[in-house]
Amino acid sequence: MSLTDKVAVVLGAGGGIGRAVATAFAREGATVYLSGRRLEPIQKLQAEIASKGGRAHAHRVDALDTAAVETHMTHVAEHAGGLDIAFNAIGVGDVQGIPLLEMELADYERPITTATRTQFITSTAAARHMAARGSGVILMITASPARIGYPNTGGFGIACAALEGFTRSLAAEVGGRGVRVVCLRSAGSPDSPAFDDEVLTNEKVDPQLRLETQEVLRSMTDRTMLGRLPLTTEIGNVAAFVASDDARSLTGTVINVTGGTTVD
Repeated sequence: MSLTDKVAVVLGAGGGIGRAVATAFAREGATVYLSGRRLEPIQKLQAEIASKGGRAHAHRVDALDTAAVETHMTHVAEHAGGLDIAFNAIGVGDVQGIPLLEMELADYERPITTATRTQFITSTAAARHMAARGSGVILMITASPARIGYPNTGGFGIACAALEGFTRSLAAEVGGRGVRVVCLRSAGSPDSPAFDDEVLTNEKVDPQLRLETQEVLRSMTDRTMLGRLPLTTEIGNVAAFVASDDARSLTGTVINVTGGTTVD
């Protein structure tokens, strides 16, 4: 597995999954263009990658802004001489823990509209550059509720299911022009900032919230066949493999990295 001489764009690189994927891409030899709405986290990641001998650039980009994304993709393609890999891991603003019967419409539809809009904007922008060169890989990320009806997940599961459908549709359209489209499905990672930094290891967090979070993680872990949840680094490793030429026959599919929470 090698991404030597590849050019990768990672949108939402400041989050746990985006950070892990960008780090894996750089480790495998890719030049990584990091982006997010906040510049500070991605500049920190850029420095970390550089300290390990990797190549990375940091840019502030709103992945929901069509013009900004188009400008960014064009800049990368012109600056680097092409675009090989695109991965979008931005947050979708989902609200969970509230039954659908009690949820406000805005909270239900936000993750659906955010996820489908940003993936359409970023994936099609990247695909146009890739199709012109006859090669490229577009990656997306979803989660277990795409296939399992978990209660109290609001619009998140619907958003994930929509992205998996979008993966298949886009792959069918651009495959003949040398572009692959693959979705990774995770089950949630215990070392992600949402769990680790913000709750489990944060001494300022209410002890009751920490206990509730630990119980949620235990419940999620119990649903896996392997008895453990995937770490963000494992998601990054799988993403690097899928983006490499070793996986050049994979497209229009979902790679199950849930530890067996869902079965395909």
